[in-house]
Amino acid sequence: MAICAVKKMVAENNSGKSYILVVGLGVTGVSVVEFLIARGKKVIAVDSREDLPVKNELEKRLQGLIIKTGVIDEDLYINAEQIIVSPGVPVSKSEIRKAVAQGVEVAGDVELFAREVSAPVIAITGSNGKSTVTTLVGEMARKAGISVGVGGNLGVPVLELLKQDAELYVLELSSFQLETLYSLQPVAATVLNISPDHMDRYNDINDYAMTKQRIYKQAKNIVVNRDDNYVKKMVDAEKNVTGFTVSVPGINDFGLRDIDNKTWLCKGDQKIIAESDLRIGGRHNTSNALAALALGEVAGLPMIAMIEALREFGGLPHRSQWVAGKDDIDWYNDSKGTNAGATLAAINGLTSKNKLVLIAGGLAKDADFTILKEAVKNKVRCVVLIGRDAGKIEHDLDNVVPVYHASSMENAVNVAADQAESGDAVLLSPACASFDMFNNYEHRGEVFVRAVEKLL
Repeated sequence: MAICAVKKMVAENNSGKSYILVVGLGVTGVSVVEFLIARGKKVIAVDSREDLPVKNELEKRLQGLIIKTGVIDEDLYINAEQIIVSPGVPVSKSEIRKAVAQGVEVAGDVELFAREVSAPVIAITGSNGKSTVTTLVGEMARKAGISVGVGGNLGVPVLELLKQDAELYVLELSSFQLETLYSLQPVAATVLNISPDHMDRYNDINDYAMTKQRIYKQAKNIVVNRDDNYVKKMVDAEKNVTGFTVSVPGINDFGLRDIDNKTWLCKGDQKIIAESDLRIGGRHNTSNALAALALGEVAGLPMIAMIEALREFGGLPHRSQWVAGKDDIDWYNDSKGTNAGATLAAINGLTSKNKLVLIAGGLAKDADFTILKEAVKNKVRCVVLIGRDAGKIEHDLDNVVPVYHASSMENAVNVAADQAESGDAVLLSPACASFDMFNNYEHRGEVFVRAVEKLL
């Protein structure tokens, strides 16, 4: 029945009646379908999974929706009026490229959001720290009494946020979402940093960085990490640019100054808050706090509200999160460290009286782990590896410290406990995706926490 309906709709399209093709029915794809159907659009949704749990429920609930699963006919792409791709679907797919060659527009959920939104938007991307900064800026806005919608790649899909009728939106955007974004005009935008990630999707790190740079294209104000060589090259002299750095800042930038035996977050030479008053630990999180201050200020948030939010913000789960301490050994969950850059930041940002024991591994996504060598050599006692690409990480670390292999997270925790010495910290920061062993990074972190709690 569904196949006949699809053929009928394609025939209607060729007669001047059109449909929108939604590719991928994950959380984002479902939000797109609901958004389009609510606006009276004809929608065909496709998903490569033969067994799609949401299929029957969506077709019953959304009148006029047709869902096709498994192998998809190329004609569905070519004959569409518009294709909306989910972030996980590469626009380089042959069917999509052929449709583009035929003049079919390809967009994503954030592009649909951009065409609808009327309130100001703060847009945040980067390889690492974007969830923390997005959440923190949202908290700053709430402290200022502003009705704010926070989401995107983090939490609530952007089209769901439109239902909130907010005064301000704060969006975390992935490189995948930026590939299909053209119309967004943020009041403030930032690329927090660039490190190798998703190298299975991009030609090289420069290709990846150029995709991230799209966030700046139509931004009213841009916020730039002065410490990141890739981001610094993205600066457009004609834009309103505010920088942040963990060094001494320029007069209009945000950074750190040592004053009266304390390190202070400052704008220029003006003190804002002492680093010791932040509840989020590690210099990488200080950098995140500076980025949030810069974004908030250029977007018009009052400083007093931003300082109050900084004093109260304790960070997000699975981001260098303290789990437990026993026998003078602390355990930290940084399961969100899904690439080498994130793990490097966690290693450098975490302080312990002695050394770290690092638990890492999973799906490498064609990453280069050699950027970890120096930090591992200087700060890590040993590395415990799990997951499919453990061998790749061991090869790239090149014997700078002892390496142990574990068959499960529970096994890894036990090995780490055996190797850790008094004053050490054990850090789960995998530098990899989780899908070889776990449902997602949250699941991985939860298994780690349970294993630690059982051990202690």
